[in-house]
Amino acid sequence: MRFLRKANAQNKQKRSQIPFRLNFLFLIVFLLFAALIGQLAYLQIIHGPKFESEATSSDNQTETRNVQRGTIYDSTGKLLVANNTSRAITYTKPLSVTSSQMYKVANNLVNYVSVETDTLTERNKVDYYLADPKHTEAVNKHIPNADTMQDNEKLTKLQTDYVKKHNLVKKMSEKQEQAAVLYAKMVGAYALSTIYLKTSDVSDTEMAEVGEHLSLLPGVKIGTSWARSYPNGESVKSVIGTVTSEKQGLPSDQINKLLAEGYSRNDSVGSSYIESQYENALKGTKEVINVQTQNNEIIKEVKQYGGSPGDNLQLTINADFQNQVQKIVEDNVKNAAGSNPYIPGGYAVVMNPKTGGIYALAGVSRDLSTGEVKENALGTINQTFVMGSVVKGAMVMGALNDGVITPTNNTLLEEPIKLAGTAAKTSWFNKTGAANMSLTAADALQVSSNTYMMKLAMLEGGFKYTSGAALNLPTSIFDKLRQNFKQYGLGVKTGIDIPGEASGFEGAADQSHIGNALDLSFGNYDAYTPIQLAQYASTIANGGYRLQPHILKSIRKTNRDGSLGPVKYEMQPNVLNVVDGTKDQWDVVKTGLWRVVHGSNTYRTGGSMASVKPEIAAKTGTAQTFYNNTETETLSAISYAPANDPQVVVVVAFPNITDSNSKINTETVKQIYEAYWKTVQSSDGFK
Repeated sequence: MRFLRKANAQNKQKRSQIPFRLNFLFLIVFLLFAALIGQLAYLQIIHGPKFESEATSSDNQTETRNVQRGTIYDSTGKLLVANNTSRAITYTKPLSVTSSQMYKVANNLVNYVSVETDTLTERNKVDYYLADPKHTEAVNKHIPNADTMQDNEKLTKLQTDYVKKHNLVKKMSEKQEQAAVLYAKMVGAYALSTIYLKTSDVSDTEMAEVGEHLSLLPGVKIGTSWARSYPNGESVKSVIGTVTSEKQGLPSDQINKLLAEGYSRNDSVGSSYIESQYENALKGTKEVINVQTQNNEIIKEVKQYGGSPGDNLQLTINADFQNQVQKIVEDNVKNAAGSNPYIPGGYAVVMNPKTGGIYALAGVSRDLSTGEVKENALGTINQTFVMGSVVKGAMVMGALNDGVITPTNNTLLEEPIKLAGTAAKTSWFNKTGAANMSLTAADALQVSSNTYMMKLAMLEGGFKYTSGAALNLPTSIFDKLRQNFKQYGLGVKTGIDIPGEASGFEGAADQSHIGNALDLSFGNYDAYTPIQLAQYASTIANGGYRLQPHILKSIRKTNRDGSLGPVKYEMQPNVLNVVDGTKDQWDVVKTGLWRVVHGSNTYRTGGSMASVKPEIAAKTGTAQTFYNNTETETLSAISYAPANDPQVVVVVAFPNITDSNSKINTETVKQIYEAYWKTVQSSDGFK
């Protein structure tokens, strides 16, 4: 009984504890629900609008990607400049990314890719070092008030100075240096712009490793890059120009302009000559990607525009002919060097006098100390020389236009010019007066009379020559003669579509140099470029139209099979000015140039070119110059053919010749014509 009573008491006690436990459990549940309701109220009522805005906020941004550059062809459709494509590792900078995040990506990427470090600078190393938050924190401990400093630029300078002073980047490992190179490229990119991290020698292993670990490399992608190649040799590379590499990036002198036009800092861009001149056509239109972001994270990419590869250029240059002319000039300079030790090079231009199209620009420069000869086709547009008697055709035409001579009344006495206080000025064949003769304008051109041209200059200046008289000319005679020459392109830029053209050189034009006005009249004072000679000769050949020389023939699209596509733009002849003249006046000059080669006078200067068929008209030039104290000559020549229906102009210039018997100018002209009629145009139907 006692046992039962004890058991009942215990059961009664347990039953009394159950309601308490249930009540406690209910209390806990109640409190949890209350907390949940409170949190919901906090989220929805107090901060609901903020979180809703963040959850739904999105933005659309535009990302651009490069397309393949247009190619370049010669006049026959032969490929001159192509693109070699290669695998590449690229980086598209996220919309919002910190330096420490890019630091991490760079460190991860060098585990799978190796890059060259030859461009790495000390500042690159410092920036990479400070991108590690631990390093920045450690450095800041040594900079007073670093945590409160508001001037970020000042703080960065202090941090940089400290790192340099204590050589904290002196002993970086090879991997760290490679990561520093990658980091520098990433930091320099704009948000959502795509740059190249590696463009050459990307191995299969590197491609596979990067592809496998893209999740650890936000922004890194596998792509392609391209580099210029020259399938038919590099004979016109100096004229075509260059494209910057990914390492070089945008040219420093154009960087702000190009960045404003949408280029990235390490984009390849035409940096010189044709590649630069026609950059807008060659570059194409970048691919456009519409990037949708949310909370600064990219959530969707949609290709808005697939991009358009660059257009192709077709040039007026004939590649085979260009190679031949280049070799002709080079061989003649090398062969002449033995008897002409001061010859610094030679130049030739071949041009269409009806359109202004350039068939060939050839030139070489020669190192006088080593004798080494190098290609220098650009010398045709940027090297100036005193050219000599080639200008005499323009001199005669100017006198005809001014009326000091006429087509029917133009005979003057060839004789040494003797002025008070100066040595006699003579023609090359009449030093003593033993060859005095009466010359018409045409015959004066045939024999290259200096006297005739000087007398024309004196007539133009209002001075009547008598032997022994003091020269009395106004300084305005310089401007008068030069304005006439400039109508033909002598002494002014021709407008050729290659940047870097020189305008020539003018000697002093004051009264103390008044005697030099006579030298100017026969081409022995001012200096001109070979391309100016070509424009000048073309102006005579076509009867007075000064045409802009050009190397572009057309801009063309690309067919689907990669071949040269339809024409988008075709270069048209551009007449810069017209030299006035009647047919009779032009006939005087053209007859004189024909007689230079085919005339009967013993003193004609171009007789060695009479064998060229079809017949050519020409004017040779010999300018008296000096190399140090040694007397030299510039041997030049202008010409066109056929003489009665000009199709082509050939001009040459060879400075600092010391061999008085040299025929380098006329022999070069002959060889170029032979190559032209075989390679560029058939001579059938021409006399």
